[in-house]
Amino acid sequence: MKKIYSFLAGCAALATIGSCTKLDVPVESQYVQANFPKTTADYTALLGTMYSNLSSNYGVPYWRMQELSTDEAIIPARDGNYDDGGQYRQLHYHTWTFDHPNVIGVWQWGFSGINTCNRLLTLVNSAPSPESVKTAYAAEIRAMRALYYFFMMDLYGNVPIITTFPVNGLPATEQRAKVAAFIETELKAIYPILPRKSSSTVTNTLQYGRPTREMAFALLAKLYLNNQVYTGGADRSNEVVAMADSVEKNSNYSLDAKYRDIFLPNNGPQINETIFAVPYDQQIGTNQFTRFGFYPALYLAYGLATPNLSIAMSTTPEFYNRFNIPNDFRTKTWLVGPQYVPDGSGGFTTQPAYYPNTTNQIVITATLTLVPPKPMDLGNTQASQATGIRSIKYYPDPTITTANRLNGNDMPVFRLADIYLMKAEAILRGATPTSVNGVLETPLTLVNKLRTRAGAQTAGSIDLPGLLDERARELSWEGWRRNDLIRFGQFEIEYPLPNDVLTMNTDPTRRIYPIPSTELKTNTALTQNPGYPK
Repeated sequence: MKKIYSFLAGCAALATIGSCTKLDVPVESQYVQANFPKTTADYTALLGTMYSNLSSNYGVPYWRMQELSTDEAIIPARDGNYDDGGQYRQLHYHTWTFDHPNVIGVWQWGFSGINTCNRLLTLVNSAPSPESVKTAYAAEIRAMRALYYFFMMDLYGNVPIITTFPVNGLPATEQRAKVAAFIETELKAIYPILPRKSSSTVTNTLQYGRPTREMAFALLAKLYLNNQVYTGGADRSNEVVAMADSVEKNSNYSLDAKYRDIFLPNNGPQINETIFAVPYDQQIGTNQFTRFGFYPALYLAYGLATPNLSIAMSTTPEFYNRFNIPNDFRTKTWLVGPQYVPDGSGGFTTQPAYYPNTTNQIVITATLTLVPPKPMDLGNTQASQATGIRSIKYYPDPTITTANRLNGNDMPVFRLADIYLMKAEAILRGATPTSVNGVLETPLTLVNKLRTRAGAQTAGSIDLPGLLDERARELSWEGWRRNDLIRFGQFEIEYPLPNDVLTMNTDPTRRIYPIPSTELKTNTALTQNPGYPK
């Protein structure tokens, strides 16, 4: 699967350029009845473009829109370095515009994926293959299209619903609630056709990074958990529980013994709790956590071949303060304080880590003290470079090079731990607790499963604010923080930085991004979201 991703990455990059603005493209294909894909390998290669497109932007532009707009991640400037036209501070202060590069790029990425899925559906449905084969591959494509639509609906709210290729006419904006209903209808129609995770290593390796029935259940759980946000309608917590139970009843999913294993550079189908992940390696962009989020002066201590890395991305002190449970291994995924050489087992030796060619121990500090007048700027002294807590959750990849600063860590989109937390939250919001495999699951028992796996002190009680903190500890930097804060009504909370000269735009309309300026110019049927210029 990773080889297919690599081979087709270039195709995805070209497809992204088109977005949903080129709507009159004729249906042309090199496939005719004599050479249309027939084998499993043929079909896998054919469908590869919708996966390579996914990986092309998931790890950086999409991730930034979900995380840099929250307290979980921040990219401050360093005496003007890493400012990049102010795009990162615009995300931090919720002052993005409809021509922000991520606003434009992620829209084009998402609708490129949707259009690719529609094109593939047209090809598969016209294939000379048996109906059972076409039905199975069509379900896989529709599941991926539903995932793309979820990303777009979650970010932009009101978006067009496009289900054909080519598109006849200019697609108009649809209300967010209608888009959510479309996603639900699609998933309900196809999940019985999708494969389930099995006990076969060979089968699961072939399915890895592709939709399964449990992926559909997880995506439905997300829809139901956020139903009041997406539609303004009723609480659907009981349905969240039902979807979570549908995943849990498959005994081939289980929590991995070591939290760190889920995110190592060699992670993959052997991870027991992964429901759906985006595969990456040295040929597949864009997992660049080591490039952007590591502290480069530590490169020798971590066995990296290059110091040519960024020093910019970190987390806020307020977010890190949630990692306060005794013996919690998840705290070790952050670099803060005096630094020591890692021991190879997820801990650290007693050997201090030094700046190269010096006797100065590296000490990373938490406070992000700005240096005006440049906005959201920390300065660029050696001391200020070491400010800002870094994450090594996606553990630094020793194969990273100066020429190709990419990680091989696959990025989980859905995993069993999130299923537990969604079920716990739904019960706290009023759903009826249920039993799985004869064991009654309560919010407390579900949370403590994760704490126990992390080696952390178990909780004696849990409420909704505590559950949000548990989600922060378990799912940090996995792309869900914006979604969580909006659902909990905390997206507009501001955490001023020392010496800050800027303030956050706390208008609730910022809970969704604007339709990009480029799309409004080329498609007059689109209607801009409230709070943004038309």
